Amino acid sequence: MSIKNIRLEVMQFLESKVDGFVDQFLIPVEKIWQPSDFLPNSESDTFFEEVKELREIAKDLPYDFWVAMVGDTITEEALPTYENWLMEIEGVDNLERNGWAKWVRQWTGEENRHGDLLNKYLYLSGRVNMREIEMTTQHLINDGFDIGTGRDPYKNFVYTSFQELATYVSHNRVSQLAKSYGDKKLSKMCKMIAGDEMRHHHAYSEFVTQIFKVDPSEMMLAFQYMMKAKIVMPAHFLRESGEKISSAFEHFSDSAQRIGVYTANDYVDIMQKLIEKWEIDKIGNLTDEAEKARDYLMKLPARMARVSERLIIPQESFQFKWVEPARL
Repeated sequence: MSIKNIRLEVMQFLESKVDGFVDQFLIPVEKIWQPSDFLPNSESDTFFEEVKELREIAKDLPYDFWVAMVGDTITEEALPTYENWLMEIEGVDNLERNGWAKWVRQWTGEENRHGDLLNKYLYLSGRVNMREIEMTTQHLINDGFDIGTGRDPYKNFVYTSFQELATYVSHNRVSQLAKSYGDKKLSKMCKMIAGDEMRHHHAYSEFVTQIFKVDPSEMMLAFQYMMKAKIVMPAHFLRESGEKISSAFEHFSDSAQRIGVYTANDYVDIMQKLIEKWEIDKIGNLTDEAEKARDYLMKLPARMARVSERLIIPQESFQFKWVEPARL
């Protein structure tokens, strides 16, 4: 049987567990928070006072903070790309609306709230150029992404396990920074989003745990493949209006590193957490090739840590069209 057919068989085997995954890791629509829970109430007589207060507090937030916030928002707003990608994974059948397709749709429904909330906050803050942000978001959706997984469910679930944890780190750090600058409401918003991302990380990493139980060697090889290729962020094709895909994502990443929102050390920490979570050192019944992959993975975090120590982050901020100095 081909590798592709084995993966499809494993996905079909795990499909019987999907309803349990939905119940365990997702929250019913009527019980989960919605963006309007954290924003000024437009139906209230105090709406304008609430907006004025939000804008006053927002004045104290620095340039790199806004760049990180905008980058996070644009990443969340490009959700159509991610849903479309996941629907194409081997074993996900949207036409027949199978269990995996149900998971993808309901995961998307939860994720959609994040961009809604952050976008509305940015609009109300008055500190950013919304038209430039909207154009960048449209470009990112138009350009899509290439995360190096193909339609392979094993590689995709490694990617989503890593990426959801990285997104948790980023939103959680923004939450902590907002609190330190006195913006408690924004801090709460980002903390709630981070909580969703952590739940989703637990879900995707559980999918990988289940695959390791039935196809350990191929799952190990997929994990090694993704770590060797390196995890690219979903907004790696980021570009501003009138520009081609070039270095915009790097400049955004530099801003995030300067203020400690997401760093090279975080990348290494996430890798180590996944190795520990999946108990890579304890997995048995591996082929010789998979044993070599395990050895590679066990040594990789220390190697990557040495590389991250040598990274030099530019101290000069790149001037994005999204955030104009005159507004700050």
